[in-house]
Amino acid sequence: MEAAELLVLTQRLQALAQAGLAYSTNAFDLERYEEIRGLSVRLLGEITDEPYEKIVQVFASETGYQTPKVDIRAVIFRGDSEILMVRETNDGGRWTLPGGWADVGYTPFETAEKEALEETGLIVKAVRLLALLDKRKHEHPAQPWYIYKAFIRCEMVGGELLQETAETGGARWFTLAEALGAELSVDRVTASQLELMFRFVEDPGMAVVCD
Repeated sequence: MEAAELLVLTQRLQALAQAGLAYSTNAFDLERYEEIRGLSVRLLGEITDEPYEKIVQVFASETGYQTPKVDIRAVIFRGDSEILMVRETNDGGRWTLPGGWADVGYTPFETAEKEALEETGLIVKAVRLLALLDKRKHEHPAQPWYIYKAFIRCEMVGGELLQETAETGGARWFTLAEALGAELSVDRVTASQLELMFRFVEDPGMAVVCD
């Protein structure tokens, strides 16, 4: 079995165990579900590069029916030929689109605007969802969490571009050719996804892409 297939099965096992812990009332069943969750966490630690302790901490803190996590990326263009990217401090200064996890209490558009401000210093207005992608269907490294990625087009309305923030260590505008030649934080964005973003510039009326 391929590693990607094994990861999906292990994630599903984890989700079933968490659902069982949330809805079962039988003490013996709860004990079994707890054991299954523990086994799935161990498997996830073997399959992915995430530290075992981090996986335990994340899954042990979750309750209720498990759903995908949501990663939101702000897509900011300057004119028709340049896209804004930032250096991700937590990934060795590799380049990515501004963004992060969706926050409770914020809409997807609000999250995109907030992440853009925090990571670039720019005030932006989110205007359109461009793509909603299932991370496992794209060229990202394996992760314990099942993740959807939302790419949201944003327009600049103010602020000043910063070269350093709490999460980033640089920011600059890239043409598509430059972006494809950069060292990307592929956990966050891939070359094919950047190409997709530029297709929306070429064809503003293109339909939202959804896996």
